[in-house]
Amino acid sequence: MATGLPSQTQVIELLDGEFARAGYEIEDVVIDTRTRPPRITVIADGDTALDLDTIAALSRSASRVLDGVKSIHGHYVLEVSSPGVERPLTSEKHFRRARGRKVEMALTDGSQLTGRLGEARDNTVTLVVRDGRDFALRSIPLDEIDKAVVQVEFSLPAQRELELATQSGRGAETEERR
Repeated sequence: MATGLPSQTQVIELLDGEFARAGYEIEDVVIDTRTRPPRITVIADGDTALDLDTIAALSRSASRVLDGVKSIHGHYVLEVSSPGVERPLTSEKHFRRARGRKVEMALTDGSQLTGRLGEARDNTVTLVVRDGRDFALRSIPLDEIDKAVVQVEFSLPAQRELELATQSGRGAETEERR
């Protein structure tokens, strides 16, 4: 800690309990000593979306904890944020947390899919895809997804599409991968 700042591991250890009590987990910590003042960015995620009030509460809590550590000295900027839409979805929890969002997927067989995320469980995700003028559910094993990224949307999705994305369980409507 020659800079007077904690390491990434130390920040995670110091803040993990606070974030867990609030229902969030620390995805990453970035410490940038090149900026003046240095910046500590804590990226958190949870099963409920991080809104501005939650980010402010987590920031206050993290600040209290870090300010209480005597070995941390000097000025720094603390920032708490969510992973953002550019983060690739790589685990079942990422897919679960993005449920209802539009995603673009590259599959291991080289094909591409765009659809709305439904349920994620048992190492499989359900994707609501266009089927002519309607929508169908498609089950995709996680190990067949090479890359998946949430897409930014500028218009509201169809009501039927949202209904399919939020239904639980896999029913007869599910189109199995061929």
